Amino acid sequence: MMQYRKLGKTGLNVSVIGYGASPLGNAFGEVTPEQGIAAVHRAIDQGINLFDVSPYYGLTLAETRLGEALQGRRERVILMTKCGRYGMAEFDFSRARIRRSVEESLARLRTDHVDILLAHDIEFGEWEQIRDETFPALRELKQEGKTRFIGASALPLGILRCAAEQGELDLILSYCHYNLMIQDLDQHLAPTVNGLGLGLINASPLHMGLLTERNPPVWHPAPPDAKLAAREVVDYCKSKGLDVSEIALRFCLDYPDAASTLTGMGSVAEVDHNLAAMKTVTDPALIAQIRMIVGSRFNLTWPSGRAN
Repeated sequence: MMQYRKLGKTGLNVSVIGYGASPLGNAFGEVTPEQGIAAVHRAIDQGINLFDVSPYYGLTLAETRLGEALQGRRERVILMTKCGRYGMAEFDFSRARIRRSVEESLARLRTDHVDILLAHDIEFGEWEQIRDETFPALRELKQEGKTRFIGASALPLGILRCAAEQGELDLILSYCHYNLMIQDLDQHLAPTVNGLGLGLINASPLHMGLLTERNPPVWHPAPPDAKLAAREVVDYCKSKGLDVSEIALRFCLDYPDAASTLTGMGSVAEVDHNLAAMKTVTDPALIAQIRMIVGSRFNLTWPSGRAN
């Protein structure tokens, strides 16, 4: 049975597993429209209510497909999309582009508002513009009813702390900073976010594909030592007959300071696999062994954007 947690002071109760919709944009391989729609419907029927997407995912394809899948089900979900990032190296955090972006997203998502709007990967913008132009634009859109709540996402924790402290936001989304490979979120961001009463969402429990038996995508930015450590963890779990991705997701679901953990899903099988993790129990001895395998490569991250 699905579990829910409060998202900061928003009043929203979000499912502890959140639906990452980037696979609908073929970010990790080909997903047919039929597969994507079936996956979204399965997730909703099983109680997943937080859906995360972005115009960047599949260069608008993920939003378009999610909008199609949510027809007749929009009122059952908490819909989150983003603005500011539109391609691998295409960013525009200006007020005018943010406002236009939201209208474009609403059309693709076939709705008159989103529940959460995030400034996407803010480390790629100039901080002064993010603070003085982007965040005020988000607040305007909130006042106008285009979104109910606002927030920011990034990889570097430092800029997320600044956003939490100075942005007048409702929530923060962090990825690849709390999972079996890395846990510095707990020390360097969660205390600030929770102290301010903001919501915290954790993403990438599988470290963007490193903690799976499949080879990671060629574009994965992790340093070689992190990739090697992850492969050793995968091989160890496999040797014990264990599913590393299930262990990794369950570990993140146990983290009490994050309201929800986002993980990508592109098929009914992936939805069911993720739901199965909720029925498992974390083995402290196994986690300790994994931590020993990772060793000195624990908490390795990588540079991203202008601020690190």
